[in-house]
Amino acid sequence: MRVPSNAPAIGRAEVAAAAAALRSAALTSASHEGGPRVRQFESLSASYTGSRFSVAVNSGTAALQAALLALGVGRGDDVMIPSFTFVATANAVLSVGARPMFVDILDGPCTMDPADLESRMTARARAVVPVHLYGNVARIGEISAVARRRGAHVVEDAAQALGSTLGKRHAGTFGEIGCYSLYPAKVMTAGGEGGFAVTDRPRLRDRMRMARNHGMPPGRARARGARTLGLNLRMPEAAAAVASAQIARLPRFLGARRRNAERLTRLLSGTNVELPSPRAGEQVNWYLYTVSAGRRRNALSRRLNAAGFGAAAYYPVPVHRMPLYREEPRGRRGPARPLPATDRAARTVLSLPIHPGVAASDLERMARLTRSVVGPA
Repeated sequence: MRVPSNAPAIGRAEVAAAAAALRSAALTSASHEGGPRVRQFESLSASYTGSRFSVAVNSGTAALQAALLALGVGRGDDVMIPSFTFVATANAVLSVGARPMFVDILDGPCTMDPADLESRMTARARAVVPVHLYGNVARIGEISAVARRRGAHVVEDAAQALGSTLGKRHAGTFGEIGCYSLYPAKVMTAGGEGGFAVTDRPRLRDRMRMARNHGMPPGRARARGARTLGLNLRMPEAAAAVASAQIARLPRFLGARRRNAERLTRLLSGTNVELPSPRAGEQVNWYLYTVSAGRRRNALSRRLNAAGFGAAAYYPVPVHRMPLYREEPRGRRGPARPLPATDRAARTVLSLPIHPGVAASDLERMARLTRSVVGPA
């Protein structure tokens, strides 16, 4: 595509930082605290999100795994998640031995529906994982209230929401742990794969550090071997160096996305598509500018793609309809009850490129093409 749906903005600072890390020959560290560049990035990301602690890992999926392991979620536990998300959310739950239980979403923001969550909570629900989809901040206050009443932990999947805020708080800082992705298509990258998790609790920080390093404890206790289940979830030093350079530029990236989103909203007003609309007090990072085009979604996608624009549906197949999750362990196909808003979104949503590499002329052309397909409101 001439204009991809998302693209990393790698500059001289990132190249220089990665080169310096490679020349140092200290490419990774198995220490409990991580290498010097990992520690630097953890300090920067904790400060950026307003958190006490950050634990750098090698992907957003790894951040979710480390969070669930740190909270002791495992075999016999249910974890409540939206089905309308990237499959990594469910895979992380399955990977620690727990069972993902699917919850419907709200029309519009496509984030977890708190009322539906309340109605689907099971006796074995150990954790709730709301997803801040497209950068939209989930109804985290209501979701957290449901979780508290049922004695469940809250782990925020903020993989798509780095830089999004509600009030003065960052998405990912309302629950016990917030998890972020630094995949190249996100609002910033670690030069490839990468992620991190934030928390205000020292015990959870320490347990996530063990989870990312084969369950090995710090200090002299290390000589006795693994204390808990862990994996190799470590972030390499070169990746941390790139991430540190990127986070310094993140406000600029987000500013460009916001300006493009505002311009595209003006250009598309009056067309027969439902436009994204942040609620009062919410600042969206505009990771994905997602419209609802109804029955014209596929036709609009084909038209934009043919013109070189990377418009894409995220996600045309909800997780509960994927082969891996369609047959639940109890032998019933799919979720216990239908997920109508999830299925509706899967048929109608389309994300349009607005990353910093998208020019004003690109936005104007996308708007003209969109208008020609969907018509006026």
